[in-house]
Amino acid sequence: MTQKFIIDGEAPASQIGATLEALAATIADRRGAGEESYTYRLLNGRPDTLLKKVMEEAGEVALAAKDADGLGDALARHRKMPDVPAGRIDNLQARYGAALDHLRYEAADELYHLLVLLERYGIGLDELAAELNTRMEEGERPRGGAVLKPEHVNRG
Repeated sequence: MTQKFIIDGEAPASQIGATLEALAATIADRRGAGEESYTYRLLNGRPDTLLKKVMEEAGEVALAAKDADGLGDALARHRKMPDVPAGRIDNLQARYGAALDHLRYEAADELYHLLVLLERYGIGLDELAAELNTRMEEGERPRGGAVLKPEHVNRG
């Protein structure tokens, strides 16, 4: 698969870690930005506005995944057919690639809104990481990864 991104400068140890930390810091900074900031309005406005946005974006992720799945299945079927013109395969491949790009776009929207939601309620990335690490087996966790204290584990 072709690499879809470029690295600007010296790469951090973890792209996702560095990006989430930068985004979380930007979101936290927007808490005092003022009404002209979309993030400010999500952090300080009515909770339902943000909650509806999280739900909307989750639905868009699901629909984008469904589109990608359908195109991927069609591409796989067409590749097995001996008489399918190469142009048809190329067209399906291009549409499938575009669907994956759209899925990534929608996932980023959902993740942004989820991070805004967590910031609104004072849950930082380290606490979220501890939640995720708590769900992993000891050998699966990153070295030095935090876990939740037992009294904070809530599987409600």
